Amino acid sequence: MQTWDAIRARRNVRTFTDQSLDPADLDRILEAGWRAPSAKNRQAWDFVLVTDRDRLAELATVWQGARFIPGSRATIVLTVPDPEEERFPAIDRFDLGQVTMAMMIAATDLGIGSGHASVRDQDALRRIIGMPHGHSGVALIGLGHPADRPLGPPVALARRPFDEVVHRGTW
Repeated sequence: MQTWDAIRARRNVRTFTDQSLDPADLDRILEAGWRAPSAKNRQAWDFVLVTDRDRLAELATVWQGARFIPGSRATIVLTVPDPEEERFPAIDRFDLGQVTMAMMIAATDLGIGSGHASVRDQDALRRIIGMPHGHSGVALIGLGHPADRPLGPPVALARRPFDEVVHRGTW
């Protein structure tokens, strides 16, 4: 798939088939996140790949929007260390946004669906994945082959009109 096609085909997938994921594909998705831009090249992140069915089921408890995670074939947990400076939380979350998009586009390129969720219950996450104190979970990326329809550019977009969003030169 070409980059532009992957960008256009990417969508949030929250129902997955039982088809397993190739470990090499998971490594490619993880590498896409590892290669994502980072402010001052801080790379203040760690990724935890979860494939164990029981752990995936437990991850559904960390946020109300994570109820689809048990149906994924794998989920990547994105974490950051506690900030050393006041400015770091905004920077780190911006960096993790880039990580998330890089991983999701890489997954789409491989024909793998992805859906993201936030994390609220840090204590539960710590217990489930063994995350050390001094770190916080920011997001989950559930992965699997889409159960509803294959990935591809949508026929109709439920988006604000392009000309309403894009302003050239001035508002």
